[in-house]
Amino acid sequence: MKCESLEEVRANIDRIDDEIIRLLAERTGYVMQASSFKKSEEGVKAPARVEAVIQKVRTKAQAYGADPDMAEALYREMITRFINMEMDEFNKN
Repeated sequence: MKCESLEEVRANIDRIDDEIIRLLAERTGYVMQASSFKKSEEGVKAPARVEAVIQKVRTKAQAYGADPDMAEALYREMITRFINMEMDEFNKN
């Protein structure tokens, strides 16, 4: 979509940011549910699963025309934070 002004560009970025945050909140809910199914700290950390997700993210980024390196960096940070949240939840049980 070609924008006609900076305001239109910013409005679209704000719209996309709103959707990203909504989806992040939804993903958080599923991550927290996942911790109840895991039986060990290694299961929470799941390094093989992390790498599988990263490979999928890189492939999807490339398919959509996004920078795979940026997508990977963002996902690695997000996954690290989710793992920390899961570990906190796991250790409560």
